[in-house]
Amino acid sequence: MKKSVKTLNRVLLTTMETYADKTCFKIKQGERYRNISYRQFDGMTCRMVKFLQSLGISKGERVAIAADNSLQWMMVYVATLLAGGVIAPLRASLAPDTLHFMLEDLGASLTLNGEPLDVAANAFSPACDVTAPLVPACTIAELEAADLNGRIGLLYGDLTTAPLACKSWFLKTERDDQIIRLLEEKEPAALITIQTKAGLLERLIEDWEFLIPSATVPAMTSLALLRQSGSHVRLRIDSRQAPGSTANLVGRKPGNNPEKIVLCAHYDTKFDTPGASDNGGGAAVLLALAERFRHEKMNYGLEFVAFTGEEYLPIGDDEYLRRSGDGFDQIVAAVNFDGVGSLLGPNTITLIAASQPFQEHLNRLTAPYPGVAWVPPWPESNHSTFSMRGIPSIAFSSVGAFRLAHMRDDTVEWISEARLDEAVALSSQIIESLQDKPLAWGRPPE
Repeated sequence: MKKSVKTLNRVLLTTMETYADKTCFKIKQGERYRNISYRQFDGMTCRMVKFLQSLGISKGERVAIAADNSLQWMMVYVATLLAGGVIAPLRASLAPDTLHFMLEDLGASLTLNGEPLDVAANAFSPACDVTAPLVPACTIAELEAADLNGRIGLLYGDLTTAPLACKSWFLKTERDDQIIRLLEEKEPAALITIQTKAGLLERLIEDWEFLIPSATVPAMTSLALLRQSGSHVRLRIDSRQAPGSTANLVGRKPGNNPEKIVLCAHYDTKFDTPGASDNGGGAAVLLALAERFRHEKMNYGLEFVAFTGEEYLPIGDDEYLRRSGDGFDQIVAAVNFDGVGSLLGPNTITLIAASQPFQEHLNRLTAPYPGVAWVPPWPESNHSTFSMRGIPSIAFSSVGAFRLAHMRDDTVEWISEARLDEAVALSSQIIESLQDKPLAWGRPPE
């Protein structure tokens, strides 16, 4: 191509002009293929551009495409780009309620000097339509010195190495408290957080008690924003909040004695993620264990708990505590499954709040499973509800789960059926082996 090409749209138009008579697509029709030339595709696309413009699609407007791979999909995709819109491709196989949510979530846009940029509204963010100067901050010291009043704060670097903890979360750190306090005191009009995991998007503020409008941008968008700090940007978030309800799912299998072993996994996911590893795998193991022990006669009963509300605040755990009352005195052990079965790494196991004999016993049981790795105790899941109250708690997860957790790419293709089977087999042995152990045997010394 001899002409200077500066934009993607220019590339598309120049390509269709240069190769007008050559084949652009081959479309299978029965046993034969129909050739679509670049000139034909150009004509189809131009007609679609006019149609989109008649619907009011202009620069920065988002267009969702939910369709199977086809000529029509590509035509709408290219036409949206030429009309100045922003593409939001969705899988047509998604459940209707998931599609509905993702369409609602498309109500965020970000423009810099009139050019649209990729952005995603943070979960629970209030609505806004703000045009204001961009003020960057990458450390707590910079945040302390920044004048954010009425401006749009751009948080990156040390401030966004991990998602900001919810204001009511019992595991939040002093650093989280300090960042939240500074942001609320400085009263920015809105916040934009930069997520630097290339190719992925993880929301960095997700708290219904945090009332500053906020959105997250991917790594590539941050390049444009950081190079023009101080420039005016427009952030629009079309969101709404409404009351909702949810519930834990609890199933009980009585034993010969009143004591019980609790088996649990959370079944909720982060917004905007399929949640296959976090925590579809854990829920699958919990269901498999219910099937495995449905007809077994046991000394200790089994309680199967599918927790809700784990991802944002432990509201499911809080309700379980409220309803359990003094029942924790009868729990022999708790086994939690969160992130098991990843194709990208081994299953992991850890033991918390247990006696030395329990630890040695578990070491012997896991020895025949070389694919299961021991990891240090970690608190960020439902097992903490039990371990923090002195109940011996086993947590299953996997190394690979942390690479995809909370991401849009956390799909079932990254789940290993063999590793799910492994988690079921090992946990079944653990459950069976505890049936003749007295309650006090597993408790840590006081």
